[in-house]
Amino acid sequence: MEDALKPRLPWLRIVEMNLGFLGLQFSFGLQQSNMAPIYSYLGAHEAAIPLLQLAGPVTGLLVQPIIGAMSDRTVTRWGRRTPYFVFGAVLCAVGLFFMPLSPTILAAVSLLWILDAGNNITMEPYRAYVSDRLSTEQRRFGFLSQSAFTGLGQMLAYLAPSFMVNMLGFDINAVDAHRIPVITRVAFTVGAVLSLTTILWSIFRVPELPLSDAQKDRLKALPLTATATLREIWDAIVTMPVTMRKLALMSLFQWYAMFGYWNYVIYSISRSVYGEANPLSESFRRAVLDNGQVGGFYNGVAFVAAFAMAPLTRRFGAAAMHAFCLLAAGLGMFAIPHVTQKVWLFAPAIGVGLGWASIMGNPYIILSESIPPERTGVYMGIFNMMIVTPMLLNAVTMPLYFDSLLAGDPRRVLMLCGALMGAAAICVLWAGRSAGARPAAA
Repeated sequence: MEDALKPRLPWLRIVEMNLGFLGLQFSFGLQQSNMAPIYSYLGAHEAAIPLLQLAGPVTGLLVQPIIGAMSDRTVTRWGRRTPYFVFGAVLCAVGLFFMPLSPTILAAVSLLWILDAGNNITMEPYRAYVSDRLSTEQRRFGFLSQSAFTGLGQMLAYLAPSFMVNMLGFDINAVDAHRIPVITRVAFTVGAVLSLTTILWSIFRVPELPLSDAQKDRLKALPLTATATLREIWDAIVTMPVTMRKLALMSLFQWYAMFGYWNYVIYSISRSVYGEANPLSESFRRAVLDNGQVGGFYNGVAFVAAFAMAPLTRRFGAAAMHAFCLLAAGLGMFAIPHVTQKVWLFAPAIGVGLGWASIMGNPYIILSESIPPERTGVYMGIFNMMIVTPMLLNAVTMPLYFDSLLAGDPRRVLMLCGALMGAAAICVLWAGRSAGARPAAA
């Protein structure tokens, strides 16, 4: 009945409504490929990198479920989700612009908290916006197009420094007084502009559907207070659908691995390809560029794979496709530390790209088919808690065993991550027994 009230959108409009993900994921790509090096340029030790990255997991844990519950209950002339889009986009742009100007580790950490708060305020309502706007039939393409823009946005972010050096003639060794490269500053400035403009384009080109008078009356009757919001989150957790509970274990392995990969892949490449551990050396800066090219490549694979995956997901089911892609990503992560020549890094990156395309699309297909539509916002926020909690666990536990069990070698971190992605593949098949994850009818 609800689907009948949602107008069918042409595919171009669905793509356009997800354009904001291009800017949002450009921001995430800049963080993934540059925050660890920025901390190292400012003097941080490798073992401390996960702790310095706590802003992402903590803000995701706190912000997304709260914003999700609030956006479900918000009634404004602009819609339920739009006010959060705009505020989050502005906050994100501010964080991106000032990040590469950080004079100290403390300044960089503080700006990362602002940046991640902005990203998370925008991210959760964006997921709910797709469910709000599209019928069940079109929702698969909606989430997979978000996945495609995730790949494209992060590909551009990863490749931006290499493009500046190889095509525009920037000096790789040009750094400021705090040893942060000039190319990093330029890339973050571009990201600030892109994140704000693409999000605004999406919400003005494809606005939210107007609420009926009955829906407005129901929402206005719900108190938009801190106590009511927390009570709503707790009630949603208690009554969580079985499929969503099963996805929690998959998320534990999947996101612990992804967080470890992002934090340590540059350090792994620097050692395996260049035999260099000094973060202030030219070889390390070249490893950063190499990771940008490899990251750009795997995100390009993700961009193409996300669209190609749509008919396969419909035929075989989201759970089966996700398990296959996670296994491919795990094999890729395990292989990267054993590569000693830059050119061969791109082969295992194909597996990482397939995994990343699926991660940003298929779990949300499984989730959206198992939760009540009137609580989409809060459940999308709670699902994000299942994403950031493993990252938080990684940040807290990695420093405890990095020097002992892993001998202070980032290459071993990547091998551990590969094994954990394999475990996640097994878990999603278990979750896929739920009806919502079965292949769609022909």
